[in-house]
Amino acid sequence: MTDPGLLLVAVVEMAAGRVAAGRRYEDDVLTLLHRHGGVLERRMRDTTDGTEVHVIRFRDRAGLRSFLDDPERRSLRARLGDAAPTTRVLEVHDV
Repeated sequence: MTDPGLLLVAVVEMAAGRVAAGRRYEDDVLTLLHRHGGVLERRMRDTTDGTEVHVIRFRDRAGLRSFLDDPERRSLRARLGDAAPTTRVLEVHDV
């Protein structure tokens, strides 16, 4: 059986009144996944456009850790300040 890696679902809530800034941040940060063995499998928005759902796969847990520690990702988030989205990450598996 092939190792499926680490499968995550991220529920991303944009800050009130800062949806455009949050989307730009997500656009930028999601391009960094490949550096760490991550792949964005799916990106969706709810009907209010205030929440995004991302399905992301990493080769392994170390890839996730290195993505979270990526200096460019941290810098992008710091620059956004209060406009930064809040994210809940769930580790999931196919059934």
